[in-house]
Formats: sequence, structure tokens, C-alpha cells
Amino acid sequence: MPENKSEARQTLTLIRGLPGSGKSTLAKHLAKATGATHLEADMFMVDRQGFYEFDPRRLNATHTKCQTACREALEDGESAVVSNTFTRFWELQSYIEIAEELGIPLQIIECHGKFRSIHQVPDETLADMRDRWEELPVKYR
Repeated sequence: MPENKSEARQTLTLIRGLPGSGKSTLAKHLAKATGATHLEADMFMVDRQGFYEFDPRRLNATHTKCQTACREALEDGESAVVSNTFTRFWELQSYIEIAEELGIPLQIIECHGKFRSIHQVPDETLADMRDRWEELPVKYR
């Protein structure tokens, strides 16, 4: 392991999985261990008091904010770990393009754990997400 952050190789790590699969926990541990910036769209769904408040009308805006923060971290020379559900491949595409544009190595990790979701996602929503799950193209496995 490098002795300091400047010796570390800059990377973009995308972590995908259904709610309760362990992606946020893994992302937090990876970010702490490597000094990377941890981001997820849920971070942009907090109210003025700092409480998580899901609002489907804000989904596009929160994902755009997450992508922007990711780009800024990478442009600042930091590594980034982004954890979101990413059930469909196109949801990863903006991040893939950022990594390619900046010449930063990319890794994609899938979480398949079965833990309790911290956001109490309804069973029918979880089933919908599971039904729309797309396998990664071979290039990204």
C-alpha cells in the first residue's frame, strides 16, 4: 500500500447493487482505506437539517449533482468511490465517460448481499428494481 496519497494511483470505483446489498458500507470502507472521495446520490437528498428525505421529483437533479461532484473530485486529483443502485447500464454511462475522458482507471463492483436497507425501501419497489437489473457488458465485468 502506498505510504501517502500522492503515491496512490487515481481511480474511479463504481459500486452497484440493490438497496440493502452492502454497497454504501463497502464504499465507505474503500474510501476510508484509500483516501478516496465517497459519493452517492442519496447524499444530495438531505433536507436543511441534514435528514435524508427521498423525493422522486429530485432524482435527476441529485444524480446530476453526484456526477458533477465526482468529476470535480477526479479533476482535483482525488480518487472517487460512487455507490448507487445503477440497475441499468446507462445509469453508469456518465461516470464511465468521465473516467475515459480524464484517462482514469475504472472498476465496477457489484454487491449482492441481503442486508436491511437503511431507507426502508418498500418490497414492491425492490422487486421492480430487481426486475430491471441489467448485467454488465463483458467489457466491464
